[in-house]
Amino acid sequence: MKDFAAIDFETANGRRSSVCSVGVVVVRDGKETGRFYSLIRPVPDYYTYWTTRVHGLSARDTADAPTFPEVWQQIESLIEGLPLVAHNKTFDEGCLKAVFAEYGMEYPGYRFLCTLSASRRMLGNQLPDHQLHTVAGACGYCLENHHHALADAEACAAIALKLL
Repeated sequence: MKDFAAIDFETANGRRSSVCSVGVVVVRDGKETGRFYSLIRPVPDYYTYWTTRVHGLSARDTADAPTFPEVWQQIESLIEGLPLVAHNKTFDEGCLKAVFAEYGMEYPGYRFLCTLSASRRMLGNQLPDHQLHTVAGACGYCLENHHHALADAEACAAIALKLL
């Protein structure tokens, strides 16, 4: 696959609608052609200890951040006509659908592909696990700043170019 948009969300709490950051890497003809990152004021707007511990973001970071509809307006044109790719599409697709529903936005039926499933299928037991950083390393990509949405989207894009 040569044309896609890798996407990653981080959430503020256990609700999928609570996206607090998004990273997108656009690939066309096998080359990165664009990238996007934004903090997002989450809904509901509270952070759990555990989510902050994972990604380092807190209410202080997103207090003045734009809302999801404001951010999505910027992303829509970047990803138009492209399938979306995520590492564990169940999570990221679930976040996208939940936040669209939270804001009463009509969900456009984006096509999602999953690098986690591709890794399990193609690399099987060659890896100790199929976590993003492990699979990225096996595909020749060094993931630094894991759980930063843009860094994770970059790693996902690198995996997709190797496995999809």
